[in-house]
Amino acid sequence: MMQRLFFSAKKGRRRARWRTPVAAGVQASATIFLILRRMRAPLITLIAIFAVSVLGLTLVPGRDADGAPERMSIFDAFYFMSYTATTIGFGELPQPFTAAQRLWVMVTIYLTVIGWAYALGSLLTLLQDRKFRQALAVQHFTRKVRRLNEPFLLFAGYGRTGQALGRSMDALGRRLVVVDISEERIDALDVDQYAADVPGLVGNAGNPHVLEMAGLGHPDCEAVLAMTDDDETNLSVVMAATLLRPEVPIVARTTSATIGNRMRAFGTPTVINPFDRFGDRLRLALRAPASYQLLTWLETGPGTHLPGRAEPPANGRWVVCGFGRFGRELAADLRANGAEVTVLDPEADPGRGGPQLSVICGDATDPEVMDQVGLTDAVGFVAGTDNDTTNLCLVAAAQRVNPELFVVARQNDPDSTPMFAQMRIDSLLVATEVVTHEAYARLSSPLLWQFLSRLPEQGDDWADRVVGRLADHCGFHLENVWETTLTGRETPALGEWLAGGAARLGDLLREPADPDRPLPVVTLLVRRGNGDVVMTPDDDELLHKGDTLLLVGPSAARSALNAVIAVETLFSYVVHREYVPAGTLWRWLVQTVRRR
Repeated sequence: MMQRLFFSAKKGRRRARWRTPVAAGVQASATIFLILRRMRAPLITLIAIFAVSVLGLTLVPGRDADGAPERMSIFDAFYFMSYTATTIGFGELPQPFTAAQRLWVMVTIYLTVIGWAYALGSLLTLLQDRKFRQALAVQHFTRKVRRLNEPFLLFAGYGRTGQALGRSMDALGRRLVVVDISEERIDALDVDQYAADVPGLVGNAGNPHVLEMAGLGHPDCEAVLAMTDDDETNLSVVMAATLLRPEVPIVARTTSATIGNRMRAFGTPTVINPFDRFGDRLRLALRAPASYQLLTWLETGPGTHLPGRAEPPANGRWVVCGFGRFGRELAADLRANGAEVTVLDPEADPGRGGPQLSVICGDATDPEVMDQVGLTDAVGFVAGTDNDTTNLCLVAAAQRVNPELFVVARQNDPDSTPMFAQMRIDSLLVATEVVTHEAYARLSSPLLWQFLSRLPEQGDDWADRVVGRLADHCGFHLENVWETTLTGRETPALGEWLAGGAARLGDLLREPADPDRPLPVVTLLVRRGNGDVVMTPDDDELLHKGDTLLLVGPSAARSALNAVIAVETLFSYVVHREYVPAGTLWRWLVQTVRRR
């Protein structure tokens, strides 16, 4: 048991509190106890039959080879019943049986058959029992989690968001452990193609006992992701993870601002509200289209085609249909950007209007109501209800009235993707994608998220130049994004070069086969050892020991750079254009010749 010390501000003295680890709700040994409990009666029956049979054989008189009366010993009787009860049947030992002994053996044979039938039937019933199968699954799961010896991500909830994020993490070589309430989702883990085995447990992710079984207390648990479809369950996951493992990073999704504030009350979890994030992205698109394009491209992940650059209206009035959580968040973001907003909702209160906000109560699918909102002089339209069919109808009706509208729509069900793809929608909210992209950016590379967080501050012209550099060096499909830290362990060939104080970034990023050609790599960020950050450094940027580089480029360029920073002879050839012998003997010979 671990002891943790806390300081009381009111009493001004130190007090100790024992931290008790949460015991697993179902221990691995539960399977054994369940078998013993269910098979107790059949086993007692078999033992009783066996004991009575052995006792009877010792009491029924027999005859020896000379015909004299003789009784079997307990050992001989036990030996005979052992091979008889197991259907092996060696014969009548040690002497041929008398009629009385054979009669008793016939009775014991039938009793044994009945006993075995009873025991086997009980065993088959146990194997079909749901609780027994669950106990076996829990035992198998806990054993696999205990044997993990590398960092893993604990997914609490594996719906559409969890699956999309899990596959992205798996593609990066990260290990996963999954807990979900759906048995179908857990069973699918064995069918889906993952690079490594993914342990899965059916259970309530909000239960601390379940999280403990899933590896929350495992030393290699590197992050907890609360990705269920229920905000209250995600809140429970955040509470349990924060209290039991406060040092482990937590990423949680929610669509409620209230739940988000409650999550933040428990430490510093990363809370992703797709409605709030989408509103922030739309505001960025309104004032800085190139920055929005770059951010969207980088956070989507490798292989993504360069998205088109939207041209949303900078000024004018917007019409928002649906004033739920999403509608309220988006209307507030639009007003913060200086736009005038008209809200249309059947349950809206017209009295809630205010500066730059007018509220109309009515059904958006009613043509007469749509006429009241004035779509002809609006610049933007938002279909933000929680029903995909309604949103599609609203988009079609709005575009029929004003084809020049900038259309924003909310897609609730991923299965509706083919229908939304056929509509002319300028900006589409898919909550699953918003959460997946941000969580991916945060987990795949801490420096990437640091870069994306600072991106809006750099200006739209800067973002336009970065997009151009990425397209020129890497093409229109995003290549690998990785980090390289300039330390003696990761970059053994750069020690003396970095210590000299003249290590230029451009000298390092060269083709090993042709040092006069630069590698097709873009450096997005350099983080100094003291925490300072340089955004998109140029080739003249000086590098120092302890710097970390955030790079984008194809796999071949990444392999080439890794070779340069690891192999001294290759580094010397690329940076200094000098050939250094690789072997110790060759180096000694070269130095001897040079001295002469």
